[in-house]
Amino acid sequence: MTKQLTNKQFGSLGEKLAADYLKKQHYKILEKNYKCKLGEIDLIARTGDTIVFAEVKTRSAAPFLSGQYAVDKRKQFHILRTAAYYLDEKKSSLQPRFDVIEVEVDRAAGKLVSVNHIKAAFSQSESYARF
Repeated sequence: MTKQLTNKQFGSLGEKLAADYLKKQHYKILEKNYKCKLGEIDLIARTGDTIVFAEVKTRSAAPFLSGQYAVDKRKQFHILRTAAYYLDEKKSSLQPRFDVIEVEVDRAAGKLVSVNHIKAAFSQSESYARF
């Protein structure tokens, strides 16, 4: 009998698998679990002249709710603020994009089932419209 992953291990596995996926797509990983006083961003990567701020949602096989819908307006607002802080801190002029990466994992086996990369899942104007 295999020991099932804890929620923390499960989330960390999803983030690792998402980073591996991005690398295979020729993205350069700049940060993993970037934290500042305003929040946290799971992955920050670069592709061409675009800097991608990615929220990773790890799900078990056949989830009831898509990971994309778990990134609500409040979460988007926190990601946007944290991204702005990062861009100011790093003095970056790259064009930002906000993605959601859904990673489906067989929890019992700890194996990747699928990756759904939703590019430009939300934008600055959509999130700020709420506030």
